[in-house]
Amino acid sequence: MKGHGFSQRIVIAIIMIIAALNGFALDAGQAGQKQEKRKLSGRNYTVSRATSQIKLDGVVNEKAWSDAVVIRLPYEWNPGDNIPAPVDTDCMVTFDANNLFIAFRCFDPEPSKIRAHLMDRDATDILIQDDHICIMVDPFNDERRGFQFRVNPLGVQADANFSEMEGYEDFSWDTIWNSGGKITDWGYSIEIAIPFNQLRFPKGTEVQTWGFSAERSYPRNVRHRMTSHKRRRDINCILCQFNKITGFKGMKTGLNLEVDPTMTANRTDKMDEFPQGAMENGKVMANPGISVRWGVTPNMILNAAVNPDFSQVEADVAQLEVNTRFAVRYPEKRPFFLEGADFFLTPMEAVFTRTVADPTGGVKFTGKIGKNAIGFFGTVDSINNLLFPSNQSSFSTSLEEDVTGGVFRFRRDVGKNSALGFLYTGRAANGDDDYYNHVMGFDGFLRLSRTKTLSFQYLHSETDYPLHTASSYGQDIDAFGGNALKVGFNHMSRNWIYAVGYEDFSPGFRADYGYIPRVDIRAANGQIDRVFWGKRGSWFNRISVGFRGSVLYDYEGKLTDGTFMLNTLYMGPLQTTALIQISQGRQFYAGENYDLNGGVLFVEMKPMSGLRFNVTGVYGGTVDYQNERKANQFYLEPFAEFNLGRHINVNIRHNFQNLSLKGDKIFTANLSQVRLIYNFSVRTFIRAIVQYLDLSRNTDLYLFPVLPKTQTFFTQFLFSYKINPQTVLFLGYSDNYLGMTGIDVTQTDRTFFMKVGYAWTK
Repeated sequence: MKGHGFSQRIVIAIIMIIAALNGFALDAGQAGQKQEKRKLSGRNYTVSRATSQIKLDGVVNEKAWSDAVVIRLPYEWNPGDNIPAPVDTDCMVTFDANNLFIAFRCFDPEPSKIRAHLMDRDATDILIQDDHICIMVDPFNDERRGFQFRVNPLGVQADANFSEMEGYEDFSWDTIWNSGGKITDWGYSIEIAIPFNQLRFPKGTEVQTWGFSAERSYPRNVRHRMTSHKRRRDINCILCQFNKITGFKGMKTGLNLEVDPTMTANRTDKMDEFPQGAMENGKVMANPGISVRWGVTPNMILNAAVNPDFSQVEADVAQLEVNTRFAVRYPEKRPFFLEGADFFLTPMEAVFTRTVADPTGGVKFTGKIGKNAIGFFGTVDSINNLLFPSNQSSFSTSLEEDVTGGVFRFRRDVGKNSALGFLYTGRAANGDDDYYNHVMGFDGFLRLSRTKTLSFQYLHSETDYPLHTASSYGQDIDAFGGNALKVGFNHMSRNWIYAVGYEDFSPGFRADYGYIPRVDIRAANGQIDRVFWGKRGSWFNRISVGFRGSVLYDYEGKLTDGTFMLNTLYMGPLQTTALIQISQGRQFYAGENYDLNGGVLFVEMKPMSGLRFNVTGVYGGTVDYQNERKANQFYLEPFAEFNLGRHINVNIRHNFQNLSLKGDKIFTANLSQVRLIYNFSVRTFIRAIVQYLDLSRNTDLYLFPVLPKTQTFFTQFLFSYKINPQTVLFLGYSDNYLGMTGIDVTQTDRTFFMKVGYAWTK
């Protein structure tokens, strides 16, 4: 890599920081704030080996379940406050050498009202509306990280990893496990088998104790959520309240090896000349690849990929990008980056893996040894994605140049629930271009008490753009550096929530492996909320009223943003949520100050099984960034999702945005999106996605030439057969259409797509 002097300093700093953190013995929770000693509510259970074979058919009738430990779910923690659960639920836990087994008996006085639909794996927006169960395990019993598994009565799966310190619940994480469900005349039952080679747990031969939580979601007029342990509202941590299950010993992971060969093929046809040209057939592009996941030990995982399959088979939800200042963020969905993604979390989003576009290879190593968590990944990419931030706006570009990059993360547990960490990210061009970006710094999470936490992060960056890139995008032509600091204090108790934070990003700070869309800022923010809780059967479940305020200055001391907001939240029957925000603020843009007042309204209801709808409305003053003046905006986003029987799901979303000047329209944008899914089974579905954008502009109110009308149309059709997250068959088709003033909507391209993947585990 380029920037060798800086790289040498990084290596020395890494060694020094790791040595310092390993020698750090102070319990951060006792540094002026002694940790409370009161015993929490979770009970201890001893599990034993299964006494018979188990068939995962959802029928809990094997001898192994009769002999297994029974963990009951007696508490409703939401909306009730650890009140008796409205229905009975039993959870059974056992294991053998290769699998962790869990079963549920979910009793229901009215089984006909059970909500259960077929859907794709990890379709959590739909799943959480169904009856379902959830278990979470904390194999290291360190109350920092958990693995979550959810199943509905038809056996539909969802899984996620959870990081306590960041409050991070990521359903993009996937692992291979088995489940079965069955609806009965007394409720429903579920069986689960999780292979030990899919989990991370401490290495050793001693008997192990894990954190464990069993939960059931029972959605009716309200969504009752019940657990196996009390979940207190005056404690701002989740994993620390879990039950403990002990007795695990002699688990085998085999070779702990997973090999995932893939083959993707596609053909893209494009119009040779828009709008009157002919559609020219493209070449069929076949792209074989292979990924390997090896558990070096039960707690250390090595991932490697050659020509990895980073294809997207699901279209990103379209977003209106009219009159925006900063780059739009899209979520990561690619399996290679999702494995161990929580190891790379920090208070700033300094690692955002969608900056890696088209790698020819990659390697990743993540794991935990004692109190030390380590993560590393490196890639060789044929595209260099760059984001150029500033105080006023940001923009991005993609350069066709080979770059090599890597991320190193180290975190040391300190005290009961605190941690200190170190992060390095680096990227450099492989060819003649004199490009590099290095970022290095430290961070921490300190639990000061059961309700109060403090987080912080400091980063320093060094960057050098190629001369032609720097000149084209208005960046420094010489190498430059920058600093970033983020600090946050939070208090969350039963009745009060308050927080304060500070951010400082110098003009020269760049994090090319991350998502930092704004720099040249010094910002402070704060909030305070009072929470009121209803009783079972009352007209509300929860009401909160609060205030939020923020100020943001640039490095020259200019106030560029200031906001004061009144916030009210209501949650009640029919699973209703209503949010009202009224704001007053000031914004500086392009040399002018603008006083901006407005409001936001959000309402959502889930009144019956298989039906969800909501609407978001925004009205008030804003800035017309393209024409650099004050304007009024009206934004409306209605959404509806409903199921027709168990098999069909329909999802409809519309975005309407209107910008006006003294009553005259500047532009009107309409973006419609429809998803129609037919689920044959838990493994197979067909899906159609349609997205249509209609943008009309009043050319008389623009200070530069624009087209009066622009239209785009996108369709995607997909057949999916999925045995597990890696053993899949996808067949797809998509196309794009474009229309504008004087030109009808015309097809510009079409793509045929196929993917075959297989997971071989041993």
